[in-house]
Amino acid sequence: MPLLEDGRLVADDWVTVADDAPLPDPPAILTLARLRAEDLAGRNAPLGLALDPATQPEEIADLLPRLSLVAVLLPKSKDGRAFTQARSLREHHGFQGEIRATGHVLPDQYRMLLRCGVSTVQLPEGADPAVWTRSADLVDIAYQPARDAGAPLGLRRRRLERV
Repeated sequence: MPLLEDGRLVADDWVTVADDAPLPDPPAILTLARLRAEDLAGRNAPLGLALDPATQPEEIADLLPRLSLVAVLLPKSKDGRAFTQARSLREHHGFQGEIRATGHVLPDQYRMLLRCGVSTVQLPEGADPAVWTRSADLVDIAYQPARDAGAPLGLRRRRLERV
């Protein structure tokens, strides 16, 4: 599937690996169960985690220094847990690696995903990146601070900032 980063398509070097499949040489995205069960101490290739929506970031805090990528899943458009997970990973746990949004992601959500700390979005096949970029630029004010510094704050928020 295409991968969107900063409004442009980029190559995806990561391989998502099933729990019963052999571990490949390229960067691999694993489930939490496999990361906990397997001894990966000697592996030099980057590791990623496919984070289940029900898993709290606190539960994986001990793994974060070893991870280069955390993939958050949006199982449906009305499920906002991935937004909370991404923001928590950045703000409360200091995760500096790639946070990838996967699953049922809509162009309307792109701007908010970026504001929560998501760095890449896995697009559906055939998606037009221009639509996603336009969607991110559509709303140019925000009502609360976020991980990105791209959107100016709304008038009320600016007034509160001055006080």
